[in-house]
Amino acid sequence: MTKGNQAESMLIWDARFPLIRLEGSGCSSFLHGQTSARVDGRAIGDLIQACWLNATGRVQALLEIRLDSAGADVLLLNGDIDSVAQGFDRVIFPADQVRLGEQRQQRRMQRLQAEMMPDLQQVIWLDDNADPPTSWQDPAPCNSSELECWRNRQGWPLGDKELTGDTNPFELGLMHWIELNKGCYLGQETVAKLASRGGVKQELRCWRSTADDGTALTSGDQLSLNDSRAGIITSASRDDVTGGSFGLAFVRRQALDAETLLAGASGVEVSISRPSCFWEPPTRD
Repeated sequence: MTKGNQAESMLIWDARFPLIRLEGSGCSSFLHGQTSARVDGRAIGDLIQACWLNATGRVQALLEIRLDSAGADVLLLNGDIDSVAQGFDRVIFPADQVRLGEQRQQRRMQRLQAEMMPDLQQVIWLDDNADPPTSWQDPAPCNSSELECWRNRQGWPLGDKELTGDTNPFELGLMHWIELNKGCYLGQETVAKLASRGGVKQELRCWRSTADDGTALTSGDQLSLNDSRAGIITSASRDDVTGGSFGLAFVRRQALDAETLLAGASGVEVSISRPSCFWEPPTRD
C-alpha cells in the first residue's frame, strides 16, 4: 500500500449537496419511471443510486434517493438542481400523486476507502442540528485536494469534464447505476440499445504518468496512439511521492486495448488502466 493510499483509507468526505423534496404516495413509482434505478419495492430509508438521463440516454445528474412514509428526498451528487426540478415538474400529472416540494442543502458524509468500491453502507445524511456519530468524528474531513486525488485513483466520474451532459452511463463506467430489467424510463431506449449492442465510442480510464521528471499533465491534454488521437484527459492530480501525475481520461474505442499512450504536447508516456471500482461496460464488437 502506498503512502497516498494509507492516507486515503482514513478519509471522510463531509459536504452539503442540493436536495429536492417530493411529497405524495406516488413518489416511488414516479422516480422509478424518471431515473435509471429500480425504486419501486425498495425499503423506506434505503439509499438508492440513480442517473437522471435525457431522452437520448445522456447523464444529466447523479442522484441519491431516499424514500420515506410521506414521499422521497432526491439528493444531487452532481448536476443542476433547477434543471432536475424543472424536468420533474414538466412530467408530474395529478394521477401521479406526487407534489414537488422544497429545495434545500443536505449534509452528507461518506467514508472513502482506498481500492474499494464506494459503499452506501458508508454514507450517512445528517440533519442540520445533528452531530455526527462518534465513529464519524475522527479523522477530520478531507480537503478538496484529497478528495480529488481519491476519486481520480478510484475512477469516480464526478468532475465537470466527465459529466458534461453528453456522456452516457456506459462511457462513464456507471453500469451498476442502471437497472436494465425494469420497465420504461427516461432514456431507456438508448440505454437498452447500448447494453445489447455495445459500441460506445469512448470509455473512462485511469491514467498515470510514467515520467518522474516533474512533468505535469492537466485536464484537456490530448492522448495519442501511433500519431492518431486516442482520447483526452478529463481530470489530473499531482503525485507528491513520485513527482508524476495521474487522473481520469476518456479513451477512444480503438485505443482501449493499449497499455500506454502519449499525452500532451511533449508526448509524456502514461499507463492506462480500467477503474477497478466501477467498470462493467457493455460488450464491444
